[in-house]
Amino acid sequence: MKNIFGTFLFILCVGVIGNSQNISESALSEFDGSDIVDCIIVMQNQLDMYGKTTGMSKDRKATFVFQSLKDHASSSQVEIQSYLSSNSIKYKSFHIFNGLQAYLSKSQAEYIVDNYEVQSIVYNQPSRVADISKHKEDESRAVAEWGILQIKADSVWQLGFEGSDVVVGGQDTGYDFDNSLIVKKYRGYDLESFDHNYNWHDAIDTVNVLNGDTINDPSVNPCGFLSEEPCDDHGHGTHTMGTMVGQDSINDIGVAPKASWIGCRSMDRGWGKPSTYTDCFEWFLAPTDLEGLNPDPTKAPHVIANSWGCPAQEGCNASNWMFMETVVNNLSAAGTVVVVSAGNSGNSGCGSVSNPAAIFDNSFTIGASNDQDSKAGFSSIGPVSVDSTFRLKPDVVAPGVGVRSIYLNEGFQTWSGTSMAGPHVAGAVALVINANPSLAGQVDIIKDILKSTAIPLIDSTECFMNDALEVPNFYYGHGRIDVLAAVKMAIDFTSDVESVSGDNEVRVYPNPNAGSFNVESIKGQKIDQIIITDMTGRVVEYSKSQLSSGSMQISNMSSGLYVYTLTIGDSTVSGKVVVTE
Repeated sequence: MKNIFGTFLFILCVGVIGNSQNISESALSEFDGSDIVDCIIVMQNQLDMYGKTTGMSKDRKATFVFQSLKDHASSSQVEIQSYLSSNSIKYKSFHIFNGLQAYLSKSQAEYIVDNYEVQSIVYNQPSRVADISKHKEDESRAVAEWGILQIKADSVWQLGFEGSDVVVGGQDTGYDFDNSLIVKKYRGYDLESFDHNYNWHDAIDTVNVLNGDTINDPSVNPCGFLSEEPCDDHGHGTHTMGTMVGQDSINDIGVAPKASWIGCRSMDRGWGKPSTYTDCFEWFLAPTDLEGLNPDPTKAPHVIANSWGCPAQEGCNASNWMFMETVVNNLSAAGTVVVVSAGNSGNSGCGSVSNPAAIFDNSFTIGASNDQDSKAGFSSIGPVSVDSTFRLKPDVVAPGVGVRSIYLNEGFQTWSGTSMAGPHVAGAVALVINANPSLAGQVDIIKDILKSTAIPLIDSTECFMNDALEVPNFYYGHGRIDVLAAVKMAIDFTSDVESVSGDNEVRVYPNPNAGSFNVESIKGQKIDQIIITDMTGRVVEYSKSQLSSGSMQISNMSSGLYVYTLTIGDSTVSGKVVVTE
């Protein structure tokens, strides 16, 4: 696959200017034909937060990572922002990686690499969503889609886990948000009214030149610029969101039909560029209101479905992948699972998982399988050779052939691609977290659960003197996901992650548990009372305490999901606990 829905081109230069700093060849080529070029400035001092948030709750992770990155970018970009502002240069600062988008002349680019701590200047290269095998299908049908059945999501629903209280994010061509199969799952929906603050972001503020538009006018795009409500000008995004959460009384197409969703549009009628993808990632780290203000990292999604790549044949190499990997690492550190489709270049053979972000360690890379549990011919395989790591990718495979989902204007279409496989896994992540809320934000644990419970698959294909007859392998990874097995493992998993509410921090453990419910105030505050209710609100256990820690026997409670409420002074801390037999 050239890429799944957008080629993320961070192409650095082989040429050298001034103080041994690089300007990409593509940028130099653009400067030859244009006075002003849309560029990405990559600062030298990047901050990678991966591994620095162990033991924190999801909200703590997201807040800590966001603030650290924001402070780092603010301090390191002071001088270059002053230069850009004093020269009336239009720019946008990023902190998800340390860099800026700016509209520069050649002389300005040369001055910047000579005078500031800049690693590189990259052309903000337009890119296009890849073609997808598809056919139109307008009818509804009263049966769960084959992919739902194959990964046993329907069996998980019967256990009572359908994605409730979990937020999935999608970065794509936008979303037909009032489609009847997904509208009530939109986090901004509330009894027929909508609040798009913190739930929707549009990164498209200019036309993409590859659409052939001669004027930069929002009227040429059906969604316009910076749309204040979700809009899809292509259809790809709507289709993928349907696979994550879509459902009505007739159609079971979504893996996690009770999960909430938020979204970001990063392409103009199928064409995007590095700045729009980065803008969306940064928004997911700490969603903002519609004015782009008041970021709130506690509103970040639990998982994001991503389907883009940066092919080596278009100039990407190890010298310019680094900051895109930093973006993935920082989102992972913030507690968000980054699901990335493997690519559709499988017919080219060994090492065809070759595009960032699919090649990165912390990306959860997904290949496509068919209804016979065989790899789709188009689905890219590893090992990853482009960076000489030869790491095994994909991580797992999921249904990606003949996947029926929603389309624009209440329609349905059946598409094939690893773009269709990725949403199955994003939905599976939501079911795992719903089954064990203490896993929220525990990215590595969630990925390990899905990998260790996958149906092992092997193949006799040989690549680089190795075959795929052992698991994991470069053909199927750990195998095809089995979300029922993953949920059962998640329920049995014990996590000691703290719960946080305002200034009160408590540790609830074990969760899940089968006998003794233990709580501890991290700051030594007195816990006045402990109340446990079932999901209907009925009180099933109650205890008073004047200690900073306490224990309650709950062995008489039936298995299921419960809500605990702790009273600490004038405030309360609430969360969920899973009780097992």
